[in-house]
Amino acid sequence: MFVRPVLRFVPKGTKINFMKGRFIGLATSAILSLASIGLFFYPGLTLGLDFRGGVVVEAKTPGPADFSKIRSTLSSHNIPAAGLQSFGGNDDVLIRLDSPPPQPNGADGTQTLIEKTRAALTESQPGIQILRADAVGASVSAELFRNGLLALAISLAMICAYIWIRFEWEFAISAVITLILDLTKTVGFLVLTHFEFDLVMVAAILTILGYSTNDKVVVYDRVRENLRKYHSMPLQELIDLSINETLSRTLGTSSTVFLAALPLALFGGATLSGFAWVMLFGIVVGTSSSIFIAAPILLLLGKKHIKRGTPPAKAKSKDKPPTSKP
Repeated sequence: MFVRPVLRFVPKGTKINFMKGRFIGLATSAILSLASIGLFFYPGLTLGLDFRGGVVVEAKTPGPADFSKIRSTLSSHNIPAAGLQSFGGNDDVLIRLDSPPPQPNGADGTQTLIEKTRAALTESQPGIQILRADAVGASVSAELFRNGLLALAISLAMICAYIWIRFEWEFAISAVITLILDLTKTVGFLVLTHFEFDLVMVAAILTILGYSTNDKVVVYDRVRENLRKYHSMPLQELIDLSINETLSRTLGTSSTVFLAALPLALFGGATLSGFAWVMLFGIVVGTSSSIFIAAPILLLLGKKHIKRGTPPAKAKSKDKPPTSKP
């Protein structure tokens, strides 16, 4: 009878002492998060159209786009371009314009700006086609920004409530602190890469929070099972045992999601590449934080408070994990 071999990322019975480096992991995470908070205030996030307001124009040139000529032509028509870049092919042009000031006669300044841009682009490269022109007003962008931050805050609150109900308070606080650290590092990544922070990035961050929470719940479930199984084992050894037992599953899940998002990052174009790169970063951060951040914080908070229940009469025989046979 043929038995299909099981693919494991780590050998069965692996015993890595993760908690030995817990202080290094916590210190590194704290430094990176503080640096990310500093980057948030200066130079700050690159706000996208959804949160900044303005006009985005997508155009296709008949040949390779001459960006210097397009930029000079827009400037000669008094159209200051906040951003001019290529996306997709070398004939695809993406132009970002700031919102026009209010018109004294009540005319639609946005539509006037789009028409002026269309004329300037045609002058710079005859035969150019305007594929899309979107505009978001300042009041709408401010509301979208508030709603995006509110969605992140509600997500963290719901995660905290879920883990608090399912586990003890030490688990909930450890998870929320770790998620906040993951969130700050993602913000720092956005600042350094200059990816635009818009509603798509809010969706990416919410996805990262959900994935990271799921990864931590897997480890926490095993910790809770082992707390019931090994009543007198030191908590540090028990957490190490739990991480090692779930390590293969954690790496397998992370690798699957990483490989699924990688093609989007490489070939997704301007629309999806930013989302995918943030997802890839979040997968790495979320996976590593479950081991090096969430577990050490749980160890610090729960060393004297986590309840193990009443040990059975023959507890000593159950306080050692089974050893794998060669």
